[in-house]
Amino acid sequence: MQLKCILLLTLVALQQLDLGAGSRILAAFVFPGKSHFMMTNAIVRELVQRGHEVTYITPFSLAKENLGPNYKEIVIAQYNFWPEIKEITKTNTILEMTDVPNLTFVRLLMVMGSHSTDFAFDQPQIQELVNAKDKVGKYDLLLAEQFYSEGALILGHLYQIPIITVSTFGYANYLSQMAGIVSPWSYVPHAFMPYTDRMSLLERIGNVIISGTDDLLREFSYYPEQDAILRKHFSHLLDRVPTIKELERNISAILLNNYMPLSTTRPTSFNMVAVGGLHIKPPKALPQHLQEFLDGATEGAIYFSLGSQVRSADLPPEKLKIFLDVFGSLKQRVLWKFEDEAMPNLPSNVKVQNWMPQGDILAHPNVKVFIAHGGLFGTQEAVYNGVPMLGMPVYCDQHLNINQGKQAGYALGLDYRTVTEDELRFSLTELLQNPKYRTNMQKASRVFRDRPQSAMDTAIYWIEYVIEHRGAPHLVASGVQLPWYQFYLLDIVALALAIVLLPILALCCLCCLCRGSKSKNVPKKKAKRN
Repeated sequence: MQLKCILLLTLVALQQLDLGAGSRILAAFVFPGKSHFMMTNAIVRELVQRGHEVTYITPFSLAKENLGPNYKEIVIAQYNFWPEIKEITKTNTILEMTDVPNLTFVRLLMVMGSHSTDFAFDQPQIQELVNAKDKVGKYDLLLAEQFYSEGALILGHLYQIPIITVSTFGYANYLSQMAGIVSPWSYVPHAFMPYTDRMSLLERIGNVIISGTDDLLREFSYYPEQDAILRKHFSHLLDRVPTIKELERNISAILLNNYMPLSTTRPTSFNMVAVGGLHIKPPKALPQHLQEFLDGATEGAIYFSLGSQVRSADLPPEKLKIFLDVFGSLKQRVLWKFEDEAMPNLPSNVKVQNWMPQGDILAHPNVKVFIAHGGLFGTQEAVYNGVPMLGMPVYCDQHLNINQGKQAGYALGLDYRTVTEDELRFSLTELLQNPKYRTNMQKASRVFRDRPQSAMDTAIYWIEYVIEHRGAPHLVASGVQLPWYQFYLLDIVALALAIVLLPILALCCLCCLCRGSKSKNVPKKKAKRN
């Protein structure tokens, strides 16, 4: 009798399990920006762990992680950006890109996006996927990056599946039209501009110029380039190749790599989901030599890293000397992610290494200051762990991230090109000794951590939600279907101007006619003869 009860309970339990819950997801990430994959790799790992089957198109293999039978990867070659970067920016290192005008940087990313997308479609692995038979029903969702790789959205059209994009960059100017909303340029700064949401008149003028130019370039240059790439590669398969704008209308949701307080309040739609920080994991044990170095920092420690793209080794020798002299004069210990581990004249309180587990280091209680370039992932990790920042922004959104930190009172900024020994020492001393920076950073950390769900749980929820609701079209605003002149109410403006100006114009014409008729009716005076 007892055995029968156990069998009955087992059968009931099995009926409650949805053994077919795992979905088949095609994840296409072809833009080879390595830092972006901190977010996308984390999502793919979590999807596989939760029982979904993931086919991952990527330039960076995860094969060494042995993710199991539910994971399949299609590794493509990495597109080499450097020739284009050097030609367009006239620079030799990323560190030199500080002086590149923002509009030049916008155009550079568009060129990189078009060329890398074209390159990806030329790869035989993707060609095999594109030309496969019986595409319909093979996948349940396309997951793609929302960063200058819009051509990859064609895979959703080919396989007839809903699309979710991952904006590794967070909020971007062009997301307004794509999500069917209007973001006011009066208080929503362009991501490449070093502005906060409280702009002066001159800053608002600059914001309007770059935001408007970005929109025009995207509409009349970048999208046509991407459309031409799609026609080049898919005209033989499709009677009519959809445009990028048509493909973007099929995006069900956008996962945004941002969250309060690192992003200012702005208009959003139901399908714009903020999941910033989902790549952050609970801290792991540090390697023994790093653990001992930080444990022994009784006066505190400073962590210095310029990220995965900017190299500290590219700093000018005179600037390296400034950093070493200041570090050597401090009571604190310094961990420095530096590409050349054989650095000469290294002070005894400084340890360099070409790679370090950044998240685990920032979680150590003795780390008091983070010297960084202000990239989005590093800023999120600093805020999550409550570590004040000394920012040295180089390009792109780094200026905006550091300026927001300065406004919130948890960061200071330096210009690596002009920094002096006194300036560096003062900034570090201020961050180390003035408690307001740590207090403000801990306040920001509480806001960043306080969510109804974790960032990863939120992302997975909405991915599964879109699959469950077959694309969830109810999430998408109707504005995505409107032509640009209706979206911005330009047709209403034109009508209003016509209503106001046409009567005035008619009245002017009538006055001219009246004057003309009067001049004809006036009798001419006879000229007197002498």
